[in-house]
Amino acid sequence: MIQALEKCIGFDEVYALANVMNNRELLKMFPYSQPVKTTFLQKSGKRFRWLFPLFFWAIDKIRIPENTRLIVSSSHSVAKGVRKSSPKQVHISYFQAPNSNYIWQDAPLYFKFLYPAVKWVLPLFRKWDVADSTHPDFIICNSHYVKDWVKKNYNREADVIYPPVNLDSFQLLTAKEEFYVISGRMAAIKRFDVVIEAFNSNDRRLVVIGDGEELSHLKALAKSPKIVFTGFQEVAAVSGYLQRAKAYIQMGVEGFGIGVIEAQSCGTPVICYGKGGVVETVIPGETGLFFKKQTAASLNECIEIFEHTKFDFHKIHEHARKFSEEHFCETLKEYIRERLH
Repeated sequence: MIQALEKCIGFDEVYALANVMNNRELLKMFPYSQPVKTTFLQKSGKRFRWLFPLFFWAIDKIRIPENTRLIVSSSHSVAKGVRKSSPKQVHISYFQAPNSNYIWQDAPLYFKFLYPAVKWVLPLFRKWDVADSTHPDFIICNSHYVKDWVKKNYNREADVIYPPVNLDSFQLLTAKEEFYVISGRMAAIKRFDVVIEAFNSNDRRLVVIGDGEELSHLKALAKSPKIVFTGFQEVAAVSGYLQRAKAYIQMGVEGFGIGVIEAQSCGTPVICYGKGGVVETVIPGETGLFFKKQTAASLNECIEIFEHTKFDFHKIHEHARKFSEEHFCETLKEYIRERLH
């Protein structure tokens, strides 16, 4: 998302709570920008996420030059909280998801057995989060699902611009193979554990792509020899799996769901839990199917229906084209022009 914003807008300065990317990755993302400026959280390195209680303080310490005309924050947590240094500035925040979801609806999933001990302090963090939500002049959400969440929790109105997907890296392939695939960061919110539970009992092949804190736990849950873990994969390898897969599965509730679009761009139908941004990006019976409950049984029932459903791979591919980077950039530029004049 940050890379797409850079291509579209071209930032003069880039700020982050912490930067854990190497120089090669940064040059690919910000080829013409100044070095990324970070906060005191940089000293903690990759462990900065463990310092979440300090995030609100850290974002407040960022000082934007007064001669800056436009501030664009890309926020899934606290980036929206950056302050303007002049009333003449315009701050537009793009919400990639319901912000700081680990202190809101997904807190029990993140904290697990610690939740009973920490839930008493969560209202304090939510209060800070709501206060930070007042800092942007305008909020753009990546789906109507996130827009509704913003209205409910922040009482802010927002606009919707669907995020860009690098469709060129995910080309159509009609020769599908007999396996299903899930991909993404191995985090509790993704609910990969439920998918693995389903494939432990349905005797079908599942490829699990990605890395993260839940990986060891998920490997321990997998009892079927037909469940294969690939670990982290580069984009080309991920594309290869998505192109050949019989279907892509999403069990978690995503604000948008980039992987679902990448799979459809490959002409691969998707099987999704029917909640979140996917209800806006998947056409039931044409580009995929929805299941009603976040359970292994509900997923397996949907897979049985899927096995007897025919899909037009070309039609699925064409549907994904509306989420191109070009369309996103044109829409965003027009949005910014209207707010600056």
